[in-house]
Amino acid sequence: MVTLDRLANILGGYGVLLRLDSVPRATELRSVVIHGGDQGPAEVGDVLLGVGARSVSEVVGWAVSARAAVALVRGAGELGDEPQIEGVAVMVIDPAVAWSEVAAVVYGLVQEGRETEAGRGPTDLFALADNLSTAVDGAVTIEDRLSRVLAYSRPQQHLDPARVETILGRQMPPWLRAIFDAGGVFTHLAASDEPLFVPAQEERGMTGRMVVAVRVGRQLLGSVWVSCPAPLAGARHQALIEGAHTVALHLLRSRASADLERQVESESVIRLLEGAADAATVAGRLGLAPQSLRVIALRAGIAEEQHTSLLVIFERATTGFGWSRSSRSALVGDTVYTVLPADQAATARRWISERQAALPPQMTVLAGISGVAQATELALARREADESLALCAAHPADAEPLAYDESWDAILLQRLRTAGLSGRTPVRGPVSQLRRHDQANSTQYVTTLCAWLQAQGDPVAAGAQLGVHENTVRNRLRKMAEVTDLGLDDPRKRLATMIELAVTGNNA
Repeated sequence: MVTLDRLANILGGYGVLLRLDSVPRATELRSVVIHGGDQGPAEVGDVLLGVGARSVSEVVGWAVSARAAVALVRGAGELGDEPQIEGVAVMVIDPAVAWSEVAAVVYGLVQEGRETEAGRGPTDLFALADNLSTAVDGAVTIEDRLSRVLAYSRPQQHLDPARVETILGRQMPPWLRAIFDAGGVFTHLAASDEPLFVPAQEERGMTGRMVVAVRVGRQLLGSVWVSCPAPLAGARHQALIEGAHTVALHLLRSRASADLERQVESESVIRLLEGAADAATVAGRLGLAPQSLRVIALRAGIAEEQHTSLLVIFERATTGFGWSRSSRSALVGDTVYTVLPADQAATARRWISERQAALPPQMTVLAGISGVAQATELALARREADESLALCAAHPADAEPLAYDESWDAILLQRLRTAGLSGRTPVRGPVSQLRRHDQANSTQYVTTLCAWLQAQGDPVAAGAQLGVHENTVRNRLRKMAEVTDLGLDDPRKRLATMIELAVTGNNA
């Protein structure tokens, strides 16, 4: 997290000026969104990068649609008498500064919320990319093993459209990845530590590339790419190899930091789920609103690898740790618990679906969702999520996660069934007598009684449900009275009979 004041001060060193300022300098910024073209912003965010905006008025309109507090526009000319829009600050980028360079700083500061002494963003990977770029005399991009951009250097002379698209998209575009895959680049990275030169693809707007794996032991962590017209040789070649080793150390340190922060987050979430006295304060430290929260209980499985599955789902729940995430998670026993701001159960289901989409297809995921709760009620919400999860586990064919506020009736009956299985249902009551009579005489008194109660005493509706004439229902009721005293005229006994039938089933 970073404030508008800090963002303006850092970007000022890159030729970015805060021109229309109707937002308090202390405003906290947690997310970034890039305008989505003719369709408008694909999502909402605190900072909008107005790529392609032709005027301040246009970028302000985009910002309002995206509910952004800050909008950045490049090369918009003089502002003149542009009206100030309450709630939107406009920052103007010097036309000589590339969008890719500004985007790197904004993403680093806002989304990861940590910065180096140079103010370059979350770690000094960007500074390392700059230093390596100078040593090899080419533009450098550092990517993880999924080809997602981690850092990149300031623009060099070997800047091409493919690199710009990769940086702005924060990931290697599919068409470029297909070219490298067909050329055996990723196969080489998986097996070798030696740099590889990839010839230019001029028709696709790509200059030559030199790439080297970033590896620790046998584990591939990512790769370093250098834009260059010809293979690197001599000191430049050696600098690339040494740079890859340095990047590996940085990525290891980053991973260790993320693991530590996960631990801190987990401990705080567990305190909330256990009903901490200072729950509101703990929630505030986690960046959670004090109300409109839901607890999600998750379990996952891959054949016999339950523990591995739990770690995978926990990693997916905390992916992007340190970035702007609305959820906070903890792994407790065999369950991953996530606290998520969500007024509607659909929001929680969408969160679950997004996590599940990134999991291996053979992994099964079960989930339960609590009702809406305040921070001080999360211990109760955890129990609701647990019961929703248990009901979901009892009916695994129902793929949709259950929410307590939508399925409380089924959860109540599940509680009573659990009590019944422990021998707490009556064994000498009227319903038990009817069951024994059915078993001994092949009658259908229990089924008929259940249908009559569900039809609220209407023999016609009960007969239609059973597929018999209404007089058959009346006749069976008379014969039931000869077997036992049901007391159906007593509302309390009638209610008790309905509950026992619902808990034990018609044919138990």
